[in-house]
Amino acid sequence: MTGLKVIPPGPAARSDISDGRRQRSERSRAQIIEAMFSLIREGEMSPSAARVAERAEVGLRTVFRHFEDMDSLYVEMAERISSEVMPKILAPFEASEWRERFFEHIARRIEIYEHILPVRVSANLRRFQSRFLMEEYRRGLLIERSTLKALLPEEINNDPVLFAAIETSASFQTWRRLRQDSDLAPHEAGVVFRLMLERLLGA
Repeated sequence: MTGLKVIPPGPAARSDISDGRRQRSERSRAQIIEAMFSLIREGEMSPSAARVAERAEVGLRTVFRHFEDMDSLYVEMAERISSEVMPKILAPFEASEWRERFFEHIARRIEIYEHILPVRVSANLRRFQSRFLMEEYRRGLLIERSTLKALLPEEINNDPVLFAAIETSASFQTWRRLRQDSDLAPHEAGVVFRLMLERLLGA
């Protein structure tokens, strides 16, 4: 009796197997990112890789197969957040007068700050141990500062004390303090945020 001849899978079958593996890998990666987001939004500001794996329902090895370290996971999160908020930042203004444009921009900042609040707080906790997160923090400050410079008139930009007061009042740190330290609701925090800026511009 002769043995059965094993016929290797053809190109189409190998392609199906490869596609299936890639889809499972992409699904696992997405689960890990979503797990990180959900843990942070629930109040775990510095979740461990083990907690992320547990929430994503994958093995710890799977987490580190997709992400070399936790910083790599923050890189992915930063890219995703950037893709979500950049359309708001780059949208054209409706107003033509600088003051109205400024407060249009402030309304967008409030919306973005509230959207990124827990993730930004988590990143701030880690930035002193992470070169990437520190660079992201400084890059964010430069973008915020240059945007204000482009919106405000020359006499304000040339007044270092007044500009610093406006920049600080319009910062994420101020929003975080209003929302977390003062425990204000988003609407209440928004009223305080705008009031400070209105008073500064009025001055």
